[in-house]
Amino acid sequence: MNQLSDKVKGIIYASITALLWGFLAIALKVSLEDLPPVSVVWFRFTFAFVLLALYFLITSRKQFGIFRKPPFILIVAGVMLGLNYLGFISGVHYTSPSNAQVFIQLGPVLFALSGIIIYREKVTWQNIAGFILVLGGLTLFYSEQIGQMLVVDRFYNRGIAWVIFGAVAWSVFATFQKKLVQSFSTGQLNMFIYGLCALLFLPFVDFDALPGLSWGMWLLLVFLGLNTLVAYGSLAMAIKYLEANKVSVIITLNPIITFITMAILGEMQVSWIAYEHFSAAGVAGAITVLSGALLVILFSGRKSKGVKKKGEIKVQPEK
Repeated sequence: MNQLSDKVKGIIYASITALLWGFLAIALKVSLEDLPPVSVVWFRFTFAFVLLALYFLITSRKQFGIFRKPPFILIVAGVMLGLNYLGFISGVHYTSPSNAQVFIQLGPVLFALSGIIIYREKVTWQNIAGFILVLGGLTLFYSEQIGQMLVVDRFYNRGIAWVIFGAVAWSVFATFQKKLVQSFSTGQLNMFIYGLCALLFLPFVDFDALPGLSWGMWLLLVFLGLNTLVAYGSLAMAIKYLEANKVSVIITLNPIITFITMAILGEMQVSWIAYEHFSAAGVAGAITVLSGALLVILFSGRKSKGVKKKGEIKVQPEK
């Protein structure tokens, strides 16, 4: 990639992250056929931690110094990312990949709101319009989904609540991460957070279910673990070569990949995942949510007059 411009490199890396996260919700849904959500989350964190730790063991052992005296906000950030993972996969479990992808967009919106409140970033009319579009789109999408149900499904409401919980947790994680990246490398932070979350979820893992998994399910789990590692690694590289807001715009489009993939699978009538049906109003609601999120992301991060600009990183919620 030496002959490519930095802009092209950034677009490629951001597109890799968007692609991986677009398929992620679908892979999570399939994995839940044989494992409970907590076990899948634990495996993803453990797999990613082991590979990243081995990499630093070979290339830069000084990165392990962060384990000696980690900042308190790093511990909180790690816990929040773990809750984000748990919230998202639980939402996928009780609803569907596309539903979870729509409601998780609250994450970057709440993150932008935290920037306005905590970092005193300037509020623009585009921000306000984006907030309104997101809330209006979510309301339309939710009411349309409920309207199509013969009986209101309490599991659907539980799933949406889990995704919203995950989005809130991610916004707290990203707010602290925004501060932490000024002092630590992204890889170092990720290694600590992956290890912390693997340890936190360890007592709740159903180890009895692991020996009976098929080779296909093990391959799927490996994909989920690699997804965690490669997606965030590509995200860090994308931000290295391209402006953070442009990276965020590309990644925010990942629900479109999920919707298209689910539509294709529905046409193929596959048996290993349930078909999703969306009316014109439901699709309009989803598009409105994405449009609002894009507005918020594109026009956030602007500092008010007299405020010194700080380091910044914008990412999308896990997934």
